[in-house]
Amino acid sequence: MITTAELYQHFLNNPLISTDTRNISEGCIFFALKGDNFNANGFAAQAIEKGASFAVVDEQEYAINKKCLLVDDVLLTLQDLARHHRKQLNIPVIGLTGSNGKTTSKELVNAVLAERYKTFATSGNLNNHIGVPLSILAIANEVEIAVIEMGANHQKEIELLCTIALPTHGIITNVGMAHLDGFGGFEGVKKGKAELYAYLKETNGYTFINRDNAYLLEMSAQAGLSKLIYYGTENGNTIKGMLKSSDPFIEVEWTNHEVSTAVKTNLTGSYNFENVLAAICIGDFFDMSPEDINSGLANYQPKNNRSQLTKTDSNTVICDFYNANPSSMMAALHNISVLSADKKTAILGDMFELGPESAMQHELVAKQAIQSGLNKIIFIGSHFYAFKDSFEGIFFETPALAATYLGENKIETNLILLKGSRGMKLESLLEYL
Repeated sequence: MITTAELYQHFLNNPLISTDTRNISEGCIFFALKGDNFNANGFAAQAIEKGASFAVVDEQEYAINKKCLLVDDVLLTLQDLARHHRKQLNIPVIGLTGSNGKTTSKELVNAVLAERYKTFATSGNLNNHIGVPLSILAIANEVEIAVIEMGANHQKEIELLCTIALPTHGIITNVGMAHLDGFGGFEGVKKGKAELYAYLKETNGYTFINRDNAYLLEMSAQAGLSKLIYYGTENGNTIKGMLKSSDPFIEVEWTNHEVSTAVKTNLTGSYNFENVLAAICIGDFFDMSPEDINSGLANYQPKNNRSQLTKTDSNTVICDFYNANPSSMMAALHNISVLSADKKTAILGDMFELGPESAMQHELVAKQAIQSGLNKIIFIGSHFYAFKDSFEGIFFETPALAATYLGENKIETNLILLKGSRGMKLESLLEYL
């Protein structure tokens, strides 16, 4: 069996990791992970043939030569290797989690800090028990600050990720009605997210807190945190901000007790105000000038279908279909209700991982949608379809049926909200809008 220290020496010579034989880089180390429906041990030889320097396996029969490194558990070895690498990095690591806005906040924080520092930020949504180790192992020696996104759908997951990322600073963007099934309800969500606060308390780290959020204040008080940096809309915060406009793009006025300034972003959705303010607060903490902070925010272009305003030939579409939960649905519906447009349409897809609360939460969102004063509302998915006789609106069980309708009933000159859980694949409807 190879030790973590020995494996790390191989990593230093070939600092590239792969977990997929379709993406093998010359000289990389291939980790043969297992899942419910796959076992990559069987692909170790193929990975080496494609150019991997080593393949890490945990089944004896696949350790066919010296390039196949046998360990007890490939996943635990990957996590241990990431921990070992993290301990060699003497840099600030910002751990970031939350129910909504994690990825947008991470991108905004990175955009701001990159104006002055050599930064690293989690790529895409590599934020789980596999993604966080891969992110840590991708941090090069020249990096000065890292921003690591940490996602979770059950308790003890953030706790585990903290032992890998070892954050020196942390932020919970918010807590909301997300992954209720895995967390066991909203109180479980709070408990799970607060694992970041518990780690920062234990390690005497710094915590950035939105003082306008009563849940976060409660959670931070329960954790007994001491190194607190506050942001919000009231006096007494390190960063005080005000939402000047959000129609359609967010403009924020802010002050750090010394300088007052304003910045216009390319983000839509008033719910992103708190994410912008968080990035300002973190930039200010790391001694960045207001000019550099504003430059990072103004130049950031949203992508990956998160609060992304897209012009089609016929409409303006708020592409927000990367994911959805009741909290983000309500925020998105409120946002479109206050935006200026002659005609507005909402196309809403099912929300997943809500457990026993699923029916109630879909009913609440449907009710909110009907009360939002929109011209047309289209509900898609079996969860929403269960309420087709209870609410006005157009209901389809599948995106394919909705696509057929949209192809035959063209929507034009509308502001359209397109939002649903990732598994609904609502991007398939964009060509009809």
